[in-house]
Amino acid sequence: QVQLVESGGGLVQPGGSLRLSCAASGTIGDNWRMGWYRQSPGNQREFVAVIPARGDTVYGDAVKGRFTISKDSAQKTVYLQMNSLRPDDTGVYYCHFQAYPTWKSYWGRGTQVTVSS
Repeated sequence: QVQLVESGGGLVQPGGSLRLSCAASGTIGDNWRMGWYRQSPGNQREFVAVIPARGDTVYGDAVKGRFTISKDSAQKTVYLQMNSLRPDDTGVYYCHFQAYPTWKSYWGRGTQVTVSS
């Protein structure tokens, strides 16, 4: 089993920044990927970004150029630096984890991000 603990959400004004973090614990090997999805009321869960233990990061079109995902592999922690936030970035942000060999999906409980003046 894998446990995910998210932190860093909150209220920010348009144009502001927030940094989310997600720490994974449990039985984890060296071949994994972690990322973020978000969901706002009335909408489906949307892909934000993913970073593998080895390889390139991938971003959703809505956040390219504004968000940056990074990792601390030793701590099995990923970060999402969100800049130039807009009201449509508002939602619950969920950490997502998968690992070899099953690539089973694990989800965090979510952290609320609200962008409003």
